[in-house]
Amino acid sequence: MTSEHWDSMYRDKGRVNVSWFEEHPQQSLDLITRFAPPTASVIDVGGGASDLASELLAANFTDVTVLDLSSEAVAHYADLKVATAVGDVRTWQPPRTYDVWHDRAVGHFMTSPDDQLGYLSTLRAAMAPSGIAIIEGFAPDGPESCSGLAVRRGFPTLASQLLSDEFDCRASGGFIHVTPWGAEQAFEWVVLARV
Repeated sequence: MTSEHWDSMYRDKGRVNVSWFEEHPQQSLDLITRFAPPTASVIDVGGGASDLASELLAANFTDVTVLDLSSEAVAHYADLKVATAVGDVRTWQPPRTYDVWHDRAVGHFMTSPDDQLGYLSTLRAAMAPSGIAIIEGFAPDGPESCSGLAVRRGFPTLASQLLSDEFDCRASGGFIHVTPWGAEQAFEWVVLARV
C-alpha cells in the first residue's frame, strides 16, 4: 500500500470509475449524523476523493479533515472548506484530536499485525477523550482483494476486539455496497466509543 499505487489509481481511473465510489455516501453520512452532532470535529481517514466531506458540510458540520495517502485524491478538496492531510494511517502523527474517526475501507488493507498496530496507534492518538470511531470494511464474506491489493476481511470486528479495553462497541451492522458497474460487495461496520 503506497502513495504511488493510489495516485496512479486516481490518475488512471479518475474519481468515479473506482469500485469504492458512491454517488451519495449515505451509509457513512447516516452513521456520523446518528452518533455525532454538527459541532463535532470529524476526520475521514482514507477519504480519497469522496463526496462525504461536502455532504458533511451540507449537514452543517464545519470541522472536517480528510486524511489520505494519495495527493491526487486530496486535490479534490481544493475548493472546499475542508482541512486535508497526506499521510499513511499506519505512521501519521495527528496534530490534534478529533471527535469522530471515520474510516470507510482503509482498515481492511491492514493485513499484517504490524499494519494493524500502526493503524490502531494512530486512531488512539487522533481520538478525543470522548470520541467515537466509525470503522467500515469488507465483511467476512466480502471480497478478498481490492484495487489489486489483499485485504483483511472482518477488520471492523477485529478492531473492536483489539480496542475493547479502551472503547465500547455502541453499534454494529452490515450493508451491501454496489460498485459503479453493479457488483455487490458485503461490508460490515462498527461504532466504538472511547471510555
